[in-house]
Amino acid sequence: MCLGIPGQVIEMVDGYNDQLALVDVEGAHRKVNIGMLDAAPAAGEWILIHMGFAMDVVDEAEAAKALSGLEMMGRPREEEDVLRE
Repeated sequence: MCLGIPGQVIEMVDGYNDQLALVDVEGAHRKVNIGMLDAAPAAGEWILIHMGFAMDVVDEAEAAKALSGLEMMGRPREEEDVLRE
């Protein structure tokens, strides 16, 4: 699996030969190119996004897992971790 940001498809939008979807990413709406997917995702489905492109359709549990991993990577180090260095 690639490093992807999970987002939930809101609707398909015009543009790029019908390959754009409006996606909710943590409350922010983004236009994402879905042209690399085998089939257009339906409203409500979850996708993983990398560099503005949908890379995979996932279920809600996988989307939550991906988001959790991203949050852990962005978490600041604890003070005791810094002291060990």
